[in-house]
Amino acid sequence: SSYAVSRKIEPFYKGGRVQINRDGKFMFCPCGTKLNVIEVETGALHSLQQDEEEDISSFVLSPDDEILVTGSRALLLKQWNWRENKCVRTWKAVHVAPVASMAFDATSTLLATGGCDSTIKIWDMIKQYCTHNLKGSSGVVHLVEFHPDSSRLQLFSSSIDYKIRIWDLNSSKCVALLDGHFSAVTSLAFADGNTLLSSGRDKICMVWDLKTRESKRTVPVYESVEAAVLLPGKGDFSQLGVKNQGLHFVTAGSKGILKVWEAATAACVYSQPVPFALKEEASECSLTQCMLVPTRNEIVTVSVEHNIVLYDAQTLQLQKQLAGYNDEVLDVKFLGPGDSHIVVATNSPQLKVFELATSHCQILYGHTETILALDVFRKGLMFVSCSKDKSLRVWRMSKDGRVTCVAQGLGHAHGVGAVSCSRLKESFVVTSSQDCTIKIWNIPESLTSKAKAALISSPETLHARVTERGHDKDINSVAVSPNDKLVATGSQDRLAKLWSCSDCSLLGVFTGHKRGIWCVQFSPVDQILATSSADGTLKLWGLRDFSCLKTFEGHDASVLKIIFVSRGTQLLSSGSDGLLKLWTIKTNECVKTLDGHEDKIWGLHSNKQDDMVVSASSDSCITLWKDVTEIEEKEAQSKQEEQIIKEQELSNLLHEKRYLKALGLAISLDRPHTVLMVVKAILKEADGRKHLAETVARLRKDQKEAVLTFLVMWNTNSRNCYEAQAIIETLLKHEAPDSLLQYSGIKSAVESLLPYTERHFQRLSRLLQASMFIDFMWQNMRLADAPRQDDVTS
Repeated sequence: SSYAVSRKIEPFYKGGRVQINRDGKFMFCPCGTKLNVIEVETGALHSLQQDEEEDISSFVLSPDDEILVTGSRALLLKQWNWRENKCVRTWKAVHVAPVASMAFDATSTLLATGGCDSTIKIWDMIKQYCTHNLKGSSGVVHLVEFHPDSSRLQLFSSSIDYKIRIWDLNSSKCVALLDGHFSAVTSLAFADGNTLLSSGRDKICMVWDLKTRESKRTVPVYESVEAAVLLPGKGDFSQLGVKNQGLHFVTAGSKGILKVWEAATAACVYSQPVPFALKEEASECSLTQCMLVPTRNEIVTVSVEHNIVLYDAQTLQLQKQLAGYNDEVLDVKFLGPGDSHIVVATNSPQLKVFELATSHCQILYGHTETILALDVFRKGLMFVSCSKDKSLRVWRMSKDGRVTCVAQGLGHAHGVGAVSCSRLKESFVVTSSQDCTIKIWNIPESLTSKAKAALISSPETLHARVTERGHDKDINSVAVSPNDKLVATGSQDRLAKLWSCSDCSLLGVFTGHKRGIWCVQFSPVDQILATSSADGTLKLWGLRDFSCLKTFEGHDASVLKIIFVSRGTQLLSSGSDGLLKLWTIKTNECVKTLDGHEDKIWGLHSNKQDDMVVSASSDSCITLWKDVTEIEEKEAQSKQEEQIIKEQELSNLLHEKRYLKALGLAISLDRPHTVLMVVKAILKEADGRKHLAETVARLRKDQKEAVLTFLVMWNTNSRNCYEAQAIIETLLKHEAPDSLLQYSGIKSAVESLLPYTERHFQRLSRLLQASMFIDFMWQNMRLADAPRQDDVTS
């Protein structure tokens, strides 16, 4: 009856500099207006959220991991206690344009900020004031670094004029210009006190002698370099081609791979092997950042596609990969024998496979255009993707979780928009395309996961066994029946059709939807087909006579995906308004509406155990939902039991005339009527008013507030106004006016009490007048009767 969000995979990095703390456990990634702190092992994250809606332009973490400073486009600097998500202080950056770069010195006491206004400011973080204002750069100061030896008090900076400036902080003057680059300088690294390595987008790295302030060597690296990292002197880097002592460094740049260079000979001693897909388009895979994490012995790279990769520093073997940004998610499916992974089609030619336990993400290259749909075979080890590049690809997951492409099928004339796998065995795949055809592809025995996992050098080519023109417009969805004998298709032409699987002959047509059909699904238990459409309805059809059995109405927008859950007794549907709805088929009712997304939900899939659902949307979020029906039922049951016990206790207390406890319990149960009964019982006693005053005086402040809200209701009824007024009297007598004013809701309570109290007062006044009149009449009658009696006696 209900699902709850168990986990969300959201974009956590949208560009900018990434930083890792000293022990390598946490990674800091800017994401628009917030800064995300990610635990590297598990991928769990928490966010530092600013008050103002301005993007973070730069941030820095101090070398001792204590101080985190962010600068936003609102020209403010903020200091954070990042472990507790608290902003400690905020101050004006004094720059007249956003801060573009920041750096701490080795002692974590001085912070340098380089602005887009071509000035550099230096802040004393302990005494909290600005110590230097360095002018003289031209354009944006995009790089600032302190000399690692803090006794020298030197700051290095670079701006748009491609020169490296050295500032002496004692005299606040620029003491030297290192001129050698012909394009932007992207990184600075200090080998020792007197050697500096700089990298630039002019495809060179330069080694500088800081004593003579001259260039010692220029290393041409033949690619635009975004970062150069020095390899530590200690450690065995022989696998990276390091044979001699001397300076070696790693470069990362536009070619998307890491290279190791020897500074003395300017030779490339190691270069990472290129994934076969990177050869064509280098720009998409270029690296924007690279850093060494000595404590973990890892090198971390950040790519243009917002992927963050951790490599072993000694072998450059991939250890872990995190995907920072997904773009629009078009489809998602559970993967792996125990549904341990999910495979995601984002708005790109690469597939992403996430391991749910660690957030590790594999990126699968192969397709050349956006992937539109996915489907997984029953065992969960093989899956199929189809793309705008008119092809489909079959992928297989090995025991260790690595995924490789084992086959590809070509033959469609347009992009392939829907795919479905055979259900019983891994024997065939059905695809449908914008060319209005459906094709059935046989999968050879050699490819199935039973076959020995031979290393496949290149994917096999598949050929369609049968092709059939199915509809007059785009086919949006295709499904294979649980017995592998039937295929259903749903199209933009408002029709769903049923086909025989063996020869693709048409068996029947389902007509009734008023708009295009987005999804078709076979029931796992009955001979029923479910369809969902842009007209906002879901329909169930009988496969024998092609008649419409049921229609579910409730979505206000197009229904994009449907799946059967609870062993075929319920439907879960997703709409283009970001809502999920759960329907019970027997009663035709919507049991629950789940709001988890901001935009169209294109992907929806349940796991084999039927207790988890994954949904994916254009808002680039992937949400995992857990079935919480049993948990909620247990909670409701325990609440009910608790309620019954309390009610029994209440009646016992009333029986024993223990009014104070009874009153407290009735208030905690939130039972105004029961509280009223207790008050009436107290007032019936001898000395009732006195008892009531004592009892009310002994209540806690929150209990008195509750009684006050109750008596406002009682006071509206003339039957209960006596009890209400009795308590008001007690409160006014025993509480000081100041303390009464502290009560929550006192203002509205007084406003509600006044008119009714006046009305009761008027009623009592009239009653008093009437009773006085009766008394007067009675007295008069007695006076008139008196003499006659005398006459009688006489």
